[in-house]
Amino acid sequence: MKTKPNKEKPSKGEKPNKELTNRALEDYSIVQRAVKGDSKAFVELSKRYRDPIYHKMYSFVRNREDADDLTQEAFAKAFNKLESYTPRFAFSTWLFRIAINNCIDFIRKKKLAVFSIDEKIDKDSDQDFTYNLKSQTLNPEQTIIRNQKVKETRSVLRRLNRKYRLMIELRYFEEKTYEEISRELEIPLGTVKAQLFRAKELLHNMLLQSVQAGTI
Repeated sequence: MKTKPNKEKPSKGEKPNKELTNRALEDYSIVQRAVKGDSKAFVELSKRYRDPIYHKMYSFVRNREDADDLTQEAFAKAFNKLESYTPRFAFSTWLFRIAINNCIDFIRKKKLAVFSIDEKIDKDSDQDFTYNLKSQTLNPEQTIIRNQKVKETRSVLRRLNRKYRLMIELRYFEEKTYEEISRELEIPLGTVKAQLFRAKELLHNMLLQSVQAGTI
């Protein structure tokens, strides 16, 4: 059975972007071999970018198993559409774009964040950042306790620098996306992610210190 030709398939006469680095040109050569069915070429590409992709995925999800799964999915998706890659830009750029987009979809589906106020303070603690306030149905006593603990969490949050406090409130209390925060504050998306990452680290340490000191 004849297959429909892919219009974006790299052709032998297609010339790579002149601005590509030597490594990018090497990648393109390997890609061309892979497109022709050379199984060793797939292995070479995997060896070159497996670790960088894994570390990028881990920086998003902070979970080794999820990062490993996302890495494998990224390569699977890239290899399935390898014929669509063109040498207008580096293969690594194309591959990372696929990996990051896939990771973003994963995070959205799981409503996952690098940090969650529902996560445990540390692996040996039975307390999370809202002190296990995840019951779907609460009796009046539980409701009072829940409100008190949320109040305590917000009290610690107020000690954060205003910039970081705002990031936490928008992301986890108002449940806004990174894109929505970027638009609302009129700052680049990369800045939102960097500031939010720092805010989560600071809040984590402050809550841990407060729990250890018995002040909350």
